[in-house]
Formats: sequence, structure tokens, C-alpha cells
Amino acid sequence: MLNYAIVSGSGRANSQSAKVARYLRQRLIELGKTREDLSQVIDLGQNPLPLWPAEDTGPWSQYAELLQVADAVIVIAPEWHGMACPAIKNFFLYASKTELAHKPALLVGVSSGIGGAYPISELRSSGYKNCRLCYIPEHLIVRRAEKVLNEGEPASEDDALLRARIDYDLDILARYAEALKPVRAAIDMSNPAFANGM
Repeated sequence: MLNYAIVSGSGRANSQSAKVARYLRQRLIELGKTREDLSQVIDLGQNPLPLWPAEDTGPWSQYAELLQVADAVIVIAPEWHGMACPAIKNFFLYASKTELAHKPALLVGVSSGIGGAYPISELRSSGYKNCRLCYIPEHLIVRRAEKVLNEGEPASEDDALLRARIDYDLDILARYAEALKPVRAAIDMSNPAFANGM
């Protein structure tokens, strides 16, 4: 069984991103990709990180432990004013290769409207360099988030299609996680000359 860390990147408590995170975790369990004890949601809205750099790093040590044992990561980034929100960008200032190097990650954009693509683009260009997280080619965009992935049956055809796409992408993420395990084990990350990405 694989171990997953799901990062809900919204700085708001009780956010739609957190709802999406809970849904994805439950689907991973229902699809047999993980167990309840092997998948954790890191909710930056419920337990936020202080603005980096900070003398008191708040919950980072707990988050780092969860990330270190994860085989794969799901990064959920809400779109705020056409950008990835500050909480998820701040998260990546804390994250290092110790927690995330050479682990596959599924990016998930969240929008209350029809947007959601900008955080995907932004994080693909900047949210991996020093931590060496490996974004897989697939990604998800949850549009009109309040109306989809709610409990019960799909509320619309769009909701049903999104749920099917989620299952497809979670299967791909699991395959990447299995494939990258030996890669991570074979790479020497202790060389101080290459501590950061180029």
C-alpha cells in the first residue's frame, strides 16, 4: 500500500480546497490505493504555517514528518485573483528535498468559477525547483467547486465527469508512485554541491 500526503493549499478555514482534499483521500481509500492510516490531509487553512522565514515554524515539523513518509503527494491550489494563493506558495518555501525529492505529485486547481488553470501553470514553473517534486503530466481542475464533489450522487453531468477523471488521475498517480520508489532509493541526495536546483 502506498502512503499519500494531500496538501489543501487554501489559507481559508473550511475551504472548498479542503473539501476536495477530503474527497480525494476517500477515493484513494475506496479505490484500494491506500489505507486510512497511510493517507493524510495537510490543511493549511485549519493549521496554517507562519509566513516564511519564521523563528517559530508552527506545524511545519508535523507536516515534514507526513511528507517524508509519503510515496506521492497531491497539491491542491485554489485560484485567487488568477494566482496560486499565498498559503501554498508559502508551503513551498518551507518544503525541501528532504520531504519531497523525486516524489510524484498531482496538481489540482480549484476555482469557484470557470478558472483554475493559472495555479497549475504557476506551480509547474516555480513550485518544484529546490524541493525536486515531480509533477506528473496529468492534472485536475475543479471548477464551480461549491457545486461538485459534495456528498452523495453527482449533482450534474459535469460533476460525474469530474469524478471519473479523478479516478483516472489517481490511478496514474499511484503508478508513478510505484515506479519512482526505486528511483528515489538510487539517488544520492547528500551531495552538498547540488543542494538546490538550478
